[in-house]
Parts: sequence; C-alpha cells; structure tokens
Amino acid sequence: MDFWGEIVGQAEAVRVLRHAADAGGAPAHAWLITGPPGSGRSNLAFRFAAALIARTEHERGAVFEQVRSRTHPDLGVLTTQKLLIDIRAARDIVTTAHYAPAEGRYRVIVIEDADRMPERTSNVLLKALEEPPERTIWILCAPSEADLLPTIRSRARSLRLVTPATDDIARLLHERDGIDVDAAGRAARLAQSHIGMARRLATDPDALARRDSTVRIALGIATLGDAMRGAAALVRVAEADAAALTEVLDAREREEAMRSLGLAPGAAIPPQMRAQIRTLEEDQKRRATRSLRDGIDRILTDLLSLYRDVLLTSLAVAQRDSSPEREVGDPELVNLEHADAIAELGARWRPARALAAVSAVEVARDRLGRGITPGLVLEALFASALVAGETVGARP
Repeated sequence: MDFWGEIVGQAEAVRVLRHAADAGGAPAHAWLITGPPGSGRSNLAFRFAAALIARTEHERGAVFEQVRSRTHPDLGVLTTQKLLIDIRAARDIVTTAHYAPAEGRYRVIVIEDADRMPERTSNVLLKALEEPPERTIWILCAPSEADLLPTIRSRARSLRLVTPATDDIARLLHERDGIDVDAAGRAARLAQSHIGMARRLATDPDALARRDSTVRIALGIATLGDAMRGAAALVRVAEADAAALTEVLDAREREEAMRSLGLAPGAAIPPQMRAQIRTLEEDQKRRATRSLRDGIDRILTDLLSLYRDVLLTSLAVAQRDSSPEREVGDPELVNLEHADAIAELGARWRPARALAAVSAVEVARDRLGRGITPGLVLEALFASALVAGETVGARP
C-alpha cells in the first residue's frame, strides 16, 4: 500500500502534505489539521510527521513505524488522557522544540486534541509559535479552527478534512485489516464514517453488541420510568465500554511502573515507592473519567443516528400521506438492523417530535461538555423526548 494509502477520503489534504514534505521544500513551521471526529486527523498528522522527518522517501515506512509507536527521537507528542492538557506538559514540550533533529530532516511536535488546551496553556504554545526554531515543525489537531485561540490559528497553516465516504472506510478495513466485505460495510455504516470506531466495531464483537444494546434501549422507552431505567442502563453500557478500553492499558502501565522500580509484578510496594504508584493510579482514574464521558458521547452519537433515522422515516410517511400519487422511496438508514422498529416509530411520530428528539441529543451533548453527571444528562434527554411527544403528539 502507498505510504499515504491509509488516509481515506482526503485526496486534497494528502496532495498538500505530500508536496510540503517533498525533499527540498520549505514547509510551514506550524500546521493546524481540523476535521470532524473520525476523519483521521491524528493518523494524517503522524503520517505527515514521518514524511517530514525521513530523509528519503525510502525511509518513510520505517520512520513511520517509530513515529506510530512514539519512539522516534525527532518526534514530540503532546496529548492527554485528562479533560484538559496540563500547562506543565505544554511547557515541557515547548522546551524540547529547541532541540536540533537527531536523525531526520526536521524535529516534529504533534499536539493531539489541541482543543483541550485552556487559554493559559495555549499562551505557552503561542510564544513558541511566534519564535519558531528553524528546523522544528508543529502539527496541531482539533475538530475545528474555532476551538483554538485566533492568535494561534493565525500562526499556522490550516488544513480542513472532510467526512470520509462510508465506502472508502469499508474498503480500507477490507484491504488493510482483512475484514470481510459485508462486516466492513456494516461497521462503516454504523460508525457513521468514524474510521477508528468503524475498525473497533468490525473487530470487537463486544463493542458491536454494546452499540446494538444502546439502540434497543432507546427504542424501548415509552414512559418516564422507562426513561430513568434506560438512562441507568446506558451509563452501565458506557462504563463497560470504558472498562474494556482502559483495563488492559492500566494493567500494562502498572506492570511497566513496577518493573521500572525494580519490583516484580504483584510484589509488595515499599513505603518509599508508594508515591510513584499512587500518582500513576490517580492518572488512571482521571483517564477512566474521561473514557466514561467519551463513552457517553459515543452513545449520544448513536442515539442521534437513531432519531435521525426516525425523522427521515417520519418525513417519508408525511410525504406519502400528503401526496398519495407521488412515489416516495424509503430513506437510507444508519441503523438498518432495526428497520422494522424504526419504521413503526416513524409511522407513529410526527416529524416535529422526531426533530425535537434530535435537538434533545444536541442539548445533551452540550450538557455533557459542561461537566454535568452523565446519568442526569441521559435522563434529561429521554424525558425531553417524552415531553416533546406529549406536546406534539402522534399521528392520528
């Protein structure tokens, strides 16, 4: 596969970065890669970093393997498992920006989730961008330009990614990961073109089952009591999802920390070494909190796809009722596996009610971003959908 072959649906972005990374060129000292979740921002950033570091095109594959594992000496990465990027971490990475490249053409620093930098942290980075070292290149990743300070945006060349086509993602899963064509297509559809989630759904039966459970729970909510029980059940789904993502990582980190302290796995920790292990455990707890909120956000994305399907179905029913002589096709559903239940709900709900449910998901996402307890966020979402039903009503 071509070096850029895993970047799907981003032909223009690849063209720009390929040209910038060519030997003899003079790439901008800072880049801002933006795009919707799942569009491949981080993957593209690390591909670009490897192309910048490698001295020849022939070296790019080997350099990328080091970049992907975060072990290349000319790569710096600023990311976080917390809700926000710590200012001390930003200061540390800015210090390394002044190091000369050890092996490659450039030293490259990638900031994942640059939108998680509060203003104080952003100002630390701003000073580095105002006086950039000659052979250091910054690559920032964020959902949109609006998520960063204007002063930072003005000092970086922006590159906006688009949402990849479902067929492109399915083809990548099949060609790169050897996933069955039908399974790859289903995963890409259910993930709504989110590349990372599509791969997970295609390779992890438990993740696929949890997503299916989310849709079934939402379809079964008809009363306020159902709403409360459904919210609690979805929190448990998110907790299971977060645990599946962090459990193995936590165990590996603890084992590595024990080894670095000269202790065998499972050995008693001497009092003088407990502070290091306690710090690790606190970081893991913060990561678990973020993973849970990320899991709730994924659930909201799945609920949005469900209510979107119901809305499109309801609109199709309304068009058929108003113009019986006009042929109206069935909408393309994301949740095709639940087509019968969606058709039944779409036949009962008016479009205004389905639209209110869609809006309730967006409100829930805003509340989650403001730190409101996930269970309360979901309870309010389902209650809002029920209240909208009483206000708008069902079809006669």
